[in-house]
Amino acid sequence: MIDRFRILSTVPLRLKEQRISLPKVLHAAGLPPGFFQQEKYHVTTAQLFAFWHAVGTVSSDPAIGLKLGADDRLECFEPSAIAAICSRNFHDAVERMGRYKQLVCPEEINLHAGSRETAVEFVFLEARELEPFVLVDNCLAWMVAMGGRGTGGRITPVRVELRRAAKHRTLLEKHFGCRVTFKARRNAVVFRTADMDIPFTTYNAELLAVLGAQLDSQLAAHKSSIDVGGRVKQVLLRTLAGSRPSIQHVAAELGMSARTLQRKLADARITFQHLVEGTRRELAHHYLRQRTVELQDTAYLLGYEDPNSFFRAFHTWEGVTPGEWRTRVGTVA
Repeated sequence: MIDRFRILSTVPLRLKEQRISLPKVLHAAGLPPGFFQQEKYHVTTAQLFAFWHAVGTVSSDPAIGLKLGADDRLECFEPSAIAAICSRNFHDAVERMGRYKQLVCPEEINLHAGSRETAVEFVFLEARELEPFVLVDNCLAWMVAMGGRGTGGRITPVRVELRRAAKHRTLLEKHFGCRVTFKARRNAVVFRTADMDIPFTTYNAELLAVLGAQLDSQLAAHKSSIDVGGRVKQVLLRTLAGSRPSIQHVAAELGMSARTLQRKLADARITFQHLVEGTRRELAHHYLRQRTVELQDTAYLLGYEDPNSFFRAFHTWEGVTPGEWRTRVGTVA
């Protein structure tokens, strides 16, 4: 799966409403100042975590994740969330959200149903570190808020499970209205299984049919793009160093003609150049975090003909030079 999250365009406004400085957040996260001025806002899992870590740091409010997640205004919802709130019941809504999550990120919403309890778990598939507290609070608070809105306040959790060490217990238990356990094996909110079938007062069959058809079409295209895009990315990861990638070479590695690969990419609504740039950007972050890799070596490893070409490309991606980004984010031995 391609490690790419889409950040909603409503995020800057919601941060502003909470009096959180967006420029400070972007700076602390190592993202370019003009990040939200781009046509699309895509980040890797590591960048997403850095962004939410920065939100917590700049805000300094331990409840900020809960406040952002509990915001149930429809204008702040993405289409898949609107489809969820229009579902027949909470169980249907969670399943729908889990299915459509694939459209925007490498994240899963897993439903673990038992005879008495049902857990809703959030899993970040490409995570290499513990999830930011603010992000986890945001996800769980949103799930609880959606269930409450859909059922008219008739559903409340029986337990919240967090992977992190105990902190702000009173605050969290007051917000969720239930016991919170720490150092758990998962980040999840647990409900009574019987409550999962409480009908949603927000059920809207007509709107659900329209949104569902569109989202299902996007999901089919997305699965196709993951298949061909993921295969192309794997070839690029193996062959970038010291050579300029070409679609002819990648196609040969995949056992097809360049024309066939071009058609498959077009069908999946992605371009070869987009995959090249995305792979280079991801690898650039990896190499720049390694203290022993020189900047000139990074350019070579990414397949650039000269360091200046790499420096210009990196500045376009991040709004800073590779050296400035390395200093800001830090390195590992």
